[in-house]
Amino acid sequence: MMAAAPAASLNGIGKAETLMQVGSTPTGVPFTFLDTASGTIQGMMVDLIHAVGDDLNFKVQIQPMGFSSLIPALTSGKIEIISAAMSASPERAKVVDFTDQVYAYGEGAIVPSQDKAAYPSIQAMQGYRVGAQVGTRYLDLLQKSGVFSEVRSYETIADIITDVAAGRLQAGFGDGPILGYQFSHASYPKVRLVGEYKPFVVGPVNIGVRKGQEALVTRMNATIAKFKSDGTLAKILAKWNLPASAS
Repeated sequence: MMAAAPAASLNGIGKAETLMQVGSTPTGVPFTFLDTASGTIQGMMVDLIHAVGDDLNFKVQIQPMGFSSLIPALTSGKIEIISAAMSASPERAKVVDFTDQVYAYGEGAIVPSQDKAAYPSIQAMQGYRVGAQVGTRYLDLLQKSGVFSEVRSYETIADIITDVAAGRLQAGFGDGPILGYQFSHASYPKVRLVGEYKPFVVGPVNIGVRKGQEALVTRMNATIAKFKSDGTLAKILAKWNLPASAS
């Protein structure tokens, strides 16, 4: 197994052949996911960071890792950039510098398929035992809401779906677009996606870099603004069946 390429110096941005190590998750479809046919990480945020790299003249090497490992990998120097379904929350902004918003969305809800009740909001789940993915912005807020009897944390959305299907959870929460994509591309006979649910937390999606890289963030923001105005971002979103705006 080949060793990973050494981390690139961020001072080299703009020079030919600069290589940037980028952290992305294998379980965040359609934002980032493992494509089993090619054995590579694909998705909307992967396409975006490659396009940003092309515009700023640096090459991207994707490093797959769990969502909760992204920030530790960034702060420890294993990667230079996070390009995943991550929002610039105030807590994360203490240790990560983020670009301007590239997308926005909230959480979605799932319940057992035999549960036919309407769930327009979390208030309709008073006293429920629920689960949400660790590292997501809304996990802590759901735990503090006072609505649920228990909020369990899970590493993956797949684990949440499994426990809802098995009756160990009365409801589960995951990133709305990720749940929507999964339920439109696979069959989950024991679980249903709650169509009428309105998100408790809507947050932006941003690209993250290590603290102290203001010049890089400024250049990336200029590229993101250009992509928004010239239609590049809209084309990337359309490729992954994401609406132009979810804010």
